Amino acid sequence: MATKTINVEMLAKMFLAGAQNIEAKKEFINELNVFPVPDGDTGTNMSLTIMAAAREVTALEKLDMTSLAKAISSGSLRGARGNSGVILSQLLRGFTKAIRDEKEIDVPTLAKALVRAKETAYKAVMKPKEGTILTVARGIAEKAEQMAEETDDLEVFLPEVIKEAEAVLEKTPEMLPVLKEAGVVDSGGQGLLEVIRGAYDAFLGKEIEYKAIEPGSGVNVTRISADTAAEIKFGYCTEFIILLEKEFTDEDEVGFKAYLESIGDSIVCVADDDVVKVHVHTNDPGLAIQKALTFGQLSRMKIDNMREEHQEKLIKDAEKLAKAQAEEAKEKAAQEPRKPVGFIAVSIGEGLNEIFRELGVDYIIEGGQTMNPSTDDMLTAIDHVNADTIFILPNNKNIVMAANQARDLTTDKHIVVIPTKTVPQGITAVINYNAELSAAENEEAMLEEIKNVKTGQVTYAVRDTHIDDKEIHEGDIMGIGDHGILAVGTAIETTTKDMLAQLVDEDSELISLYYGEDISDEEAEKFSADLEAMYPDMDVDVHSGGQPIYYYVLAVE
Repeated sequence: MATKTINVEMLAKMFLAGAQNIEAKKEFINELNVFPVPDGDTGTNMSLTIMAAAREVTALEKLDMTSLAKAISSGSLRGARGNSGVILSQLLRGFTKAIRDEKEIDVPTLAKALVRAKETAYKAVMKPKEGTILTVARGIAEKAEQMAEETDDLEVFLPEVIKEAEAVLEKTPEMLPVLKEAGVVDSGGQGLLEVIRGAYDAFLGKEIEYKAIEPGSGVNVTRISADTAAEIKFGYCTEFIILLEKEFTDEDEVGFKAYLESIGDSIVCVADDDVVKVHVHTNDPGLAIQKALTFGQLSRMKIDNMREEHQEKLIKDAEKLAKAQAEEAKEKAAQEPRKPVGFIAVSIGEGLNEIFRELGVDYIIEGGQTMNPSTDDMLTAIDHVNADTIFILPNNKNIVMAANQARDLTTDKHIVVIPTKTVPQGITAVINYNAELSAAENEEAMLEEIKNVKTGQVTYAVRDTHIDDKEIHEGDIMGIGDHGILAVGTAIETTTKDMLAQLVDEDSELISLYYGEDISDEEAEKFSADLEAMYPDMDVDVHSGGQPIYYYVLAVE
């Protein structure tokens, strides 16, 4: 029997199932990211974006198409994080605009909504690039239009549209050479496909677990300290008990411990009568499990992704900082008259935060590389800066779209987004602000000045990949420039010097070095002295940035 329409109750279930599916698949999607950097990845950003909307949907007291459309659109727009999250929010915005006045959705209406979704997302991106989530959205829209001419049965329509999305996704490596080089499909396109697959499961009547949508749910996790979290060499905390089926000799214990040490650290191996209790931090829990199975059966197995836990902690820390700043800014705004110009900057460490404060920035959004702030974070900051014109410095290419979205949602203040892609560019922009010039003149001057700053960032690889003709292995040190990976090595200082050699030219006069929380003051001073010896005709300024993940952030001017 054909299914001709989707009512509002079914649509809500389908949306929540799509959100749940991408939440469940986010780590798989993260692994498709071409750049192996430890930052806010595509799967995480898309999941956080759609989950913000899912929470709005679950909070609805009255379920009708208009309120459902508003909850999905508003929740995703405000919750959008990263470029992939912003594009997803625009897809949902376009889709909901097309269905908000309907009682039920039939095939023609659904096809129209998918086309509207594609059009809205393309308009939101200044320079659309094929081989991305946009290409998958376009394939979906085109197939939907075609199928609407051929059938009015959703049971025929939906699987054909999904099949086309899968086919387009498989072609993305042919459209983007960087994907082909890394041997992956586009992660944003994969994320969109997972949303649609989850929605289709609900349409088919499959049982969906919605608990993850509720705030504060989930399994218990093993927390790690802030000092060690930023330097997680082995990502999975693995625990189990071996129920011995044969004698576990002292030699067996020594050999098993040695094997665990070869694949990880934080080893605990305690034999007690007929059982052996095991704990190891490793990047491949399966290897530890396979070896353990040679001694007997396993019980009480537990594997936690410590990098994910660290990500969750970063989110909570950022939310805590934002709340404290909001309260402080609100009190300050109530006491002071409105000023003509204010500044908001995204920053990545206490030392860099302090530099921005000294330069007169009114509100710091902490997150940057390690946790992309949402559009709502930007709106909160805008709300608490008591100024007619506000300059926003995103300081990360993956945050610019969220800042632009916050600008477009603000009606009572003039918002200017300076598209700074690194913290040094942000510092340069605010230094070059001139109170004697108009907002437009300052914008032009800042945009011109940040072109003169060449930046580099030094971090570690979180996965194996091949990119920019470089073979990169998990744990390698990478020097990343403004347009790609410049150097790869095994030592922090050597890799940083190799990267600098490609940034410094005959016109360079200054190297500004911001060292992270994993670099001691003594190490930074010694390294800056080495650089002064290497570049005797240049000034070298060293500052404590305090940023996690990134050992050094530097600028060459």
